[in-house]
Formats: sequence, C-alpha cells, structure tokens
Amino acid sequence: MTATPPPESHPVRAAALVVAVGVTCALHIGKLPVAIPALQAGLGVSLVQAGFLLSLVQLAGMALGLFVGLAADRIGPRRIMLVGLVALALGSAWGATAGSPADLLASRALEGLGFLLAVLPAPGLIRRHVAEPRLLAKALGWWGAYMPLGTALALLFGAPVIEWLGWRAVWLGLTAGSLLALLALWRGLPSDAALAGQGAPLGPRLRRTLGAPGPWLVAVAFFLYSGQWLAVVGFLPTILAQAGVSGLLAGLLSAAAAAVNMGGNIGAGRWIARGGRPRFVMGFAYLAMGLGALLAFGLKGAPVVQYLAVLAFSGLGGLIPGTLFGLAVRLAPGEDTISTTVGWMQQLSALGQFVGPPFVAWVATQVGGWQLTWVVTGVASLLGLWVAHRIQRTLPA
Repeated sequence: MTATPPPESHPVRAAALVVAVGVTCALHIGKLPVAIPALQAGLGVSLVQAGFLLSLVQLAGMALGLFVGLAADRIGPRRIMLVGLVALALGSAWGATAGSPADLLASRALEGLGFLLAVLPAPGLIRRHVAEPRLLAKALGWWGAYMPLGTALALLFGAPVIEWLGWRAVWLGLTAGSLLALLALWRGLPSDAALAGQGAPLGPRLRRTLGAPGPWLVAVAFFLYSGQWLAVVGFLPTILAQAGVSGLLAGLLSAAAAAVNMGGNIGAGRWIARGGRPRFVMGFAYLAMGLGALLAFGLKGAPVVQYLAVLAFSGLGGLIPGTLFGLAVRLAPGEDTISTTVGWMQQLSALGQFVGPPFVAWVATQVGGWQLTWVVTGVASLLGLWVAHRIQRTLPA
C-alpha cells in the first residue's frame, strides 16, 4: 500500500501535531486515577464505582469503535477528530459540575465518545501524511506513546492541582486543553474534504475488514494488553494510598509508572523499523508483563522490588501497542480500510479496558487485597503469546 502525502503538509510536522492532539486526549484518561481518593471523599465513590469510572470512558469505543472507523475512512479522519475534541470538552465541563457518582459516570460516558472520535482516526491520518515506510513505523510508534505520555502528565500534575484547587479544577482545565487542541488541528492540517466519500461503500468495506484475519488478531492482542495495563496503572495511586503513601508521592510514582510505557511504544517503532519481528517483540513484552505483575503483587514486604516490577510491567508492556498500531496499517485489507481496522482494534481494546479494572477490583474485594492481581494479568499474557505467534504467521513474507 502506498500513499502520497498532501503537498500542503510536512510529514514530521503533521505526525507530531496528531500525536500532540492525542496526548491532550489521554490527559482525560489519566486525570481520574489520581483523583479517586478525592472523589471517594467528596462524592462517596466506592471502589467498584471507581473501577467503572476508570473503564466507562471506554464504553463508546467498546460499542462503536468499528463504526467510527468506517465513518473516518468515508468522511475523513480530520473531521471526525475535530468532532471528538468538541465532545471531550463538553464531557469534561459537565463532569466538573457533577454532584453525585451518577452524574460523574454520565459525563465520563460522553468523554468516552469524544475520546473515541478524537483518537481512533489518528493512525489513518498519520498514514495519509507520512508515506516513507521507516518514518511511518517510527511515527506510529510515537503515536502508540500518546496514552502513556498523557496519562503520566495527568498523574504528575493532577495530584498537586487537586490538593491545591480540588479535582473540579482539573476537569475545567482539560476542557480548555481540548478546545486548544481543536484549534491547533483545525489550523495545522489541511482539510480532508476532498478525500471524503472515496473508497468502497460501508457494507463491503466492513465485510472486507471482518473477513480478514489480520484485523481480528491485532484487536485481540490489544484487548489482552489494554485491560491488564489500565487495571494495574489505573489503580496504582489507590494501592499506594492504601499502603500509606502520601497523595503527592503516590501521584509522582504513578506518573513514572505510566511514563515508562512511552519508552516501550517509541522503542517498538524503532525496533520494527530496523527489522524486528513482531512475534518476538510482542512475545517479549507479554512475558515481561506477566513476570512483572507476579513480582509486584505476589511478593510481600519488598516495596522497592515490587515498584520496580510495576515499572517493568508498564515499560516493556509498551512494546505491544507500539507494535500493534504499525501492524494495523500493514494488516488492513486495503488502503481504504485502515481506520476501519484501527476501529476494530480500538473496539476490543476498549472492551479490555472496560472489563479489566472492575474485574481486578472485584477480585481484590473478594480476597481482601490485591495479591491475586497477577493471576488475572498472567492469564492475559499467556494468551497474548499465542496471538503474537498467529500474527507473525499472518504477515506477508
């Protein structure tokens, strides 16, 4: 598959802008974990409700990811992303006024829809502006880092802002951030109006996507990764707070755990660009996640070792999304199904993030602690090894 970037755009500048917009979207995901103690104190949010607050933002992706991908391929990715940024801003502003857990849950659902619309078309938009294969692999590796970078920034700066101004100030600040991102994307990239409506009709494109093995494999691989990563990193501030760590220090440690995931994403892009085999890259990452969770939650009385294991879990696990975004472009049935393939991958990723945190919270509630979390993540990692092997066999020689 080849594509000619629009002459109005510079490939590196265009990719950097799309990644930056993604980071502003990820801030909305990362703002919640560090705010959970404040929400429990201020709104009476329970631990299971907190799990749903972590995962509810993925509800739209779980239900609509494939269809948003179809729309992005048909209407244009830039248009869909602009609509998503508007929805994110509205959802965050609504959440700032929440007076009960139910209000906050409803606002998170709107944020989830905006998040889906704003980030799902991004790999296709990068593909449209970056044609050279090695540069594309690196750019998609950087795109895979948008989530850990945004989450880390939110965890790092969210804790002091919440302590000084309250959690509602964070929600309002990110409302403004989404509006600024909308302006930057609108002014920074050319309109895709001329490209809208091209390609096959929606029905045939949907059948081509779901009839090919590649989109299914990358989607299942992301499902097995995303649920366990969000469960561990999302509840890390709560786990640290329960262990007696102060709010600011818990936010700093949690931010570091999210930030190291960025290195894995970027490293995956460079590794693949230099000829790395996806089966080996992803297999190594799934093994590292399984072992890291085992040490983090299976050990007792070794806080330094346990925290280092969390860093390994997150950092080396980042190799998986950094690889999968590139594979989605390669395994899409055609140039006009890239966003559709990414949409299907996003849909199963969202399903993983929706069920992962509440399930881990339920297990912790049943056993009276987090000590069996490694069993849940270990099963997901073992299944991931098998999927990585199947992906390698599906790739063209």
